[in-house]
Amino acid sequence: MAIDPSADDHLVEIGPGQGAITEPLLDTHCQLDVVELDRDLVERLNNRFSYIDRFTLHSADALTFNFAALDHGKALRIIGNLPYNISTPLLFHLLSQASHIQDMHFMLQKEIVDRLQAQPGSKQFGRLSIMIQLHCQVEALFDVDPECFHPRPKVMSSIVRLTPHTQQKYNIDDMELFETIVKAAFSQRRKTIRNTLKDLCDDLTFEIVGINPSTRAEALGIDDFVRLSNQLSNAKGSAA
Repeated sequence: MAIDPSADDHLVEIGPGQGAITEPLLDTHCQLDVVELDRDLVERLNNRFSYIDRFTLHSADALTFNFAALDHGKALRIIGNLPYNISTPLLFHLLSQASHIQDMHFMLQKEIVDRLQAQPGSKQFGRLSIMIQLHCQVEALFDVDPECFHPRPKVMSSIVRLTPHTQQKYNIDDMELFETIVKAAFSQRRKTIRNTLKDLCDDLTFEIVGINPSTRAEALGIDDFVRLSNQLSNAKGSAA
């Protein structure tokens, strides 16, 4: 499998369901924690796997779960088949704990994976693309046809590998400000950044960092947003 787990790995499976992937993972003799919200499934999983000492089940919501607490000196490898409605907030939740994660393998709707790896200038490029690529290397591994599922979904799925950077690629002075700028810039995609960022910066700021304010957010790269954020951070510091 793409994950290629070993006995030395500490894996965390999100949403194991009835354990279709859980069992082959345990066959590799890895340490495995699973996070499941559905109480009926929790009972089934416990009945099936609780006798294995390398298996730990957490009856919890992955959106609020403290994954970092599972890191006892061994970075986590996280896997899961993520539902569309929680995939984006869950990815952001995991990013906040990226320093404890070795890699992540997820099955997502292909549309989401396209957004994760999108580059500036494409219609898929947006806030999710920037924040994921800021923290991780993104590798779309392969597509999974709807015929592989029962019942058959109406969309194509894809497997993606996200590997957190061991060293930050960009020097960002104020991460909270950076996130605020990116979120505001893509809040109304059809508008120029002069309009979407009017409450944060003026034309002089754009001129200083060499960005055309008549540009739409999707045309800017991560480095553009970094320069803009750092300029605003420095200006705020000077004013103080």
